[in-house]
Amino acid sequence: MSNANDNNDLKDLPLRDDIRLLGRLLGDTVREQEGDDVFAVVETIRQTSIRFDRELDPQARSELQAILDGLPREKMIAVVRAFSYFLHLANIAEDQHHIRRRRAHDLAGSKPRDGSLAHTLERIKAAGIAPQVVRQVLDIALVSPVLTAHPTEVSRKSILQCQHEVARLLDTRDRMALTPEETQENDLALRRAVLTLWRTRMLRPNRLAVVDEIRNGISYYDETFFAELPRLYAQFEDQLAAAWPEAEDGQPDDWSLPPFFRIGSWIGGDRDGNPFVTADILRAGLRLQSTAALEFYLGELHALGGELPLSQLLVAVSPELEALAAKSPDTSAHRADEPYRRALTGIYARLAATAKALDQHEATRHAIADAEPYAAAAELAADLRVLAASLKAHGAALLAGGRLRRLVRAVEVFGFHLAPIDLRQNSDVHERSVAELLARAGVCHAYDKLPEEARIGLLLTEIASPRPLYTPHVAYSEETAGELAIFFAAKELREKYGAAALPNCIISKTDGVSDLLELALLLKEAGLLQPGKPPRLTMNIIPLFETIGDLQNSAGVMDRIFGLAGYRALIASRGDEHEVMLGYSDSNKDGGFLTSGWELYKAEVELTEVFRKHGVRLRLFHGRGGSVGRGGGPSYQAILAQPDGAVSGQIRITEQGEVIASKYSNPEVGRRNLEILAAATLEATLLNLENETEPAAFRGIMETLSNLAFRAYRGLVYETEGFTTYFRESTPVSEIAHLNIGSRPASRKASDRIEDLRAIPWVFSWAQCRLMLPGWYGFGSAIDTWLSTNPGGLDTLRRMYQRWPFFRTLLSNMDMVLAKSDLGIASRYAELVGDAALRAAVFGRIRDEWERTKKHLLAIEEQDELLADNPLLKRSIRNRFPYMDPLNHLQVELLRRHRAGDTDERVRRGIHLSINGVAAGLRNSG
Repeated sequence: MSNANDNNDLKDLPLRDDIRLLGRLLGDTVREQEGDDVFAVVETIRQTSIRFDRELDPQARSELQAILDGLPREKMIAVVRAFSYFLHLANIAEDQHHIRRRRAHDLAGSKPRDGSLAHTLERIKAAGIAPQVVRQVLDIALVSPVLTAHPTEVSRKSILQCQHEVARLLDTRDRMALTPEETQENDLALRRAVLTLWRTRMLRPNRLAVVDEIRNGISYYDETFFAELPRLYAQFEDQLAAAWPEAEDGQPDDWSLPPFFRIGSWIGGDRDGNPFVTADILRAGLRLQSTAALEFYLGELHALGGELPLSQLLVAVSPELEALAAKSPDTSAHRADEPYRRALTGIYARLAATAKALDQHEATRHAIADAEPYAAAAELAADLRVLAASLKAHGAALLAGGRLRRLVRAVEVFGFHLAPIDLRQNSDVHERSVAELLARAGVCHAYDKLPEEARIGLLLTEIASPRPLYTPHVAYSEETAGELAIFFAAKELREKYGAAALPNCIISKTDGVSDLLELALLLKEAGLLQPGKPPRLTMNIIPLFETIGDLQNSAGVMDRIFGLAGYRALIASRGDEHEVMLGYSDSNKDGGFLTSGWELYKAEVELTEVFRKHGVRLRLFHGRGGSVGRGGGPSYQAILAQPDGAVSGQIRITEQGEVIASKYSNPEVGRRNLEILAAATLEATLLNLENETEPAAFRGIMETLSNLAFRAYRGLVYETEGFTTYFRESTPVSEIAHLNIGSRPASRKASDRIEDLRAIPWVFSWAQCRLMLPGWYGFGSAIDTWLSTNPGGLDTLRRMYQRWPFFRTLLSNMDMVLAKSDLGIASRYAELVGDAALRAAVFGRIRDEWERTKKHLLAIEEQDELLADNPLLKRSIRNRFPYMDPLNHLQVELLRRHRAGDTDERVRRGIHLSINGVAAGLRNSG
């Protein structure tokens, strides 16, 4: 064991060197910009915090508290900024170290890593799965991370750009042998980057508009997706060809993949609780997306012109290429013998005309002449394939395999719309809109009073009728008019950008069959559903089941609606495929971590059976957040832990808030995360990852534990008198609501009730006070009670942990959450609660449950300490906690001053800066 630890220490030396370097540069910057006295305070706090955290010196805690509590306002802001920026810089160093270790692994020629497509193919071949089966799965596959604008990303784009520059400079030091002069130049560039970071405002002065969120989302295409997604396709095709080089007839096999991997988006289409998402915003969003895609293609075409100066005097070309070159408006004598360049000039001209026609966008480099726009992205891809085919046919396949191959793939994946935007709205809004349409048309004046079966009958009749309910001659309420405008805009935009631009409509808070039929009726009113025999549905209707009760009823709802001939005919028009979304965040807030996880698992099992019974292919959309309390955790393990049959080659997963930046802002890290999703989806589909006998025996135990944990969680959160007061006073939830981190309000309605609070600020607040309560509460009590009636049950729980991926993943995520929590710091937040008796009662229960949970978790894992099986995360936490703890102490003091009536702007700003820093330290906090 000591040798392994020594080896790990050696491997981590470059990380420690980077952290020391960045810490020294930040310290020098603080000293130069703020003065020796501020630098001295920061250093004293840092050293005292390390003494407490690593040496467990009890005197250090009281010294630290005394220093922080006594800080004057003018120094407090500088101290908060210093520790916040250190955590941001430590994150950069860690990301760079992950890249470094992966490169070292690959360069050493070691076995493929878990989560890599190479490793997945090795496992598939070892399992004896035929290439034809793999091809069948890939033909129907869909893997889609979906970017959302959910407000947990607290860093400004300007700050992220500064951090990217630091990362780039570290990467240069790592990959290149620099001369002394180059090293000095790199040092100076790093100093400039850190100084720029220090002098860049960390907080936004105003709340983000939806258009800002759209632009932020698009920026990840420029940084990662445009380049890395086509590379990933090419890499996977090459690996498949190497694994199965010959088809059944002995000829070379063609592993050209369909565009199964796509990035989706909610940004600009998610209206649930966000009144700022309108039809005009949807139009603006697609225009911005389209412009980004077309500008990328134009830039790549220009670059290809420089890469393909091939002369017809030296190489033959295909007749198709010759014809394409002949149609080009490029008549320059200098390029008369360069058919590839002339063809590219013509393609460029047509694409520039497309940008102008679609988006009123002028290409950065003007075309050589006017040309006819492309009618669809498929036409552009076909022209590019003419070039590739000609190159391959005449001895230049190598030239077809680089930028041109990637550009063809990019056009196939991103089209002219960049990313499919999902429309989402709450079922209550749909219900009110349908009720108004029915009433204004004189069909039904009290739809909201009808029982469910009567609603179903009425809705089916109206969906089948060619007569519209809507008329432009009636003035509808603002809400209904806004809903109809969205659907009319969707029809217009689908005609303009293609059906792939807007394929999905999601119904939040689905709890019955009528919720799906109401959306179907609204789609019919906009011409997106055509009645008839057979009827035709042009967009996917996707129910989102969110609460514990809704998850429990989800299979029943889908079974009932598939039994309706009218709806089943609509699904037949969609290729007998239906998507269901499962909500991790609200189910957790509703029933707690353990029950949420179990009810999600059961819902997937039951939905799989219902869909199989009705002959419909199920695609699950997982609404996960970044934190464990919102369904987060490692994606690879989460997908492999899905029940048998729940993946089936197709999966969509939300990527939210700060997780988007951490996963996709660095191109190399981004490609690795995309690869993990694809690899896990294939493994979960093709390999039998669950033990066939044990889980059935374990499920009864899990049901009992879930019920016990549910009672414990609900008993605290919803049944303890004064708990809402405790929560609002012991966490910065009110202050988080005033952070300008998103366009959407923090609560669904003006209310202090926890039921009305969105899951994001609920989880985010518990993370800030270092309790992370949504990620573990209830587990300890459940195990305690179950073991009291099952004395030998610990061995059974250990078998469940060892043999059942679902249970193991659940506990692994809880292990991570407990390791990031800190009861000592949480106790300081508890002191903010004015009612001493309430404080003692609630925090006492939380503390006791934390101790129970940790004790039982370690016993089941057969470990002595948290994160024993995750040394990388353990090291990360050890490195960052001494720098995060002071921010928590400062935040408590600032909250105390602010709530006591201190109106100094620096106090409010200090609170928000500390929230930023703690979020950076935790990394997946919302």
